[in-house]
Amino acid sequence: MDIRAARQTTLNEEWAVLRQFLPAGWEEEARKRGALRRARGVDGAESLLRVLMIHLATGCSLAETAVRARTGGLAQLSAVALFKRLQASEDWLRWLAVEERRLLADSVPASNRRLRAVDTTVVSEPGSTGTDWRIHYTINLTDLQCDFFELTDVHGGETWRRVPIAAGDIVLGDRLYANPVGVNHVVRAGGDVVVRLNWHTLPLYEERGENLDPLRALRRLRLHGGEICDLTAWVRPAKGRPVAGRLIAVRRSAEATRAVRKKQQRRASKQQKRVSAKSREAARYFMLWTSLPPATPAVDILDFYRCRWQIELNFKRMKSLLGLGHLPKKDPASARVAPRQTAHQFARRTHHSGRQRIFPLGIPTRAPADRAGVKSNLSSTNYRPPSCQGSAYPTWRSPGRRSLIVWPNPKEAAGASNAP
Repeated sequence: MDIRAARQTTLNEEWAVLRQFLPAGWEEEARKRGALRRARGVDGAESLLRVLMIHLATGCSLAETAVRARTGGLAQLSAVALFKRLQASEDWLRWLAVEERRLLADSVPASNRRLRAVDTTVVSEPGSTGTDWRIHYTINLTDLQCDFFELTDVHGGETWRRVPIAAGDIVLGDRLYANPVGVNHVVRAGGDVVVRLNWHTLPLYEERGENLDPLRALRRLRLHGGEICDLTAWVRPAKGRPVAGRLIAVRRSAEATRAVRKKQQRRASKQQKRVSAKSREAARYFMLWTSLPPATPAVDILDFYRCRWQIELNFKRMKSLLGLGHLPKKDPASARVAPRQTAHQFARRTHHSGRQRIFPLGIPTRAPADRAGVKSNLSSTNYRPPSCQGSAYPTWRSPGRRSLIVWPNPKEAAGASNAP
């Protein structure tokens, strides 16, 4: 067997594996939705999807995709014919993207409230060496799709105040969101927060108003046995009532502690500073602050925050693996999100299915048996922002100087009757 034949055999075997992640009925939908009105030059829906994935997922030009398809025996199409096939497949690809998102919803921890992860990523213009734009992004962990974003210039800071909150939301954020103003914004709207503790920006207090020293309370925490610290801790905004909450903490392993201290030293070296003794001691612990009541177990809160990592993976896939920051299209029908989003959702599904539950703590995660038989009953599975209702694509608005694009409209989203 020559090299070309061996390579083709390998590709066919890999495609057989990838087919397992496609939704049921995907081949029949190709004909129903007009992607395969005629089979000229293409054997069927499978060959057409493989050809389109060469173009959408790998970034090959139409001409190069046509050559690869002919060489691999997938289709006999010119670049122009492939372009027309792509236009005709828009509705089919949109259906595939929606189904792939739906199939991702089973991995969220069981809860009857909507879990939302909030974070910010930066975008640089071609030739720039710094940050030009910030994308403030929120994903609904029920279905792992974006339910709000805002595009600002470099001066747009990270804060929960940008995000419309519905009663019952559980909002997850990293240390940059740990401040009394943001916490007060979420709690006043009827939501709850789970955030990494930053004692510089989010000081904690006892109920009587005395300062609470987290490290003093955690020194007796043991690593072995999976001991979890759960202490009552209050946050006092400058305006408004104090917010009751809990300090949730676990002790890191020695290896994880060394990794954190190495990162601290590298950051301090860049800033020409020294790592304080308090910061070195704090590296032994992973600490969260939450406004959730004691009825929610601490282990469930750690599970919730573990899912926040999905937004980081989302940024990585969009920017590094799939290049969604660059859309090489001019025709309006081809430039819509759905074709690129299909490749994006398919990559997410294949990456996500069968994955192990990983949490960057350096400690074992909960055994799968603890969740046996538990199904997610999140009430927001079918939630859609009001600006999408009755439309295939979201609507956009330009809210001001620094906020260039916001979706959906915060006033509409906050008052939506179908929000949980």
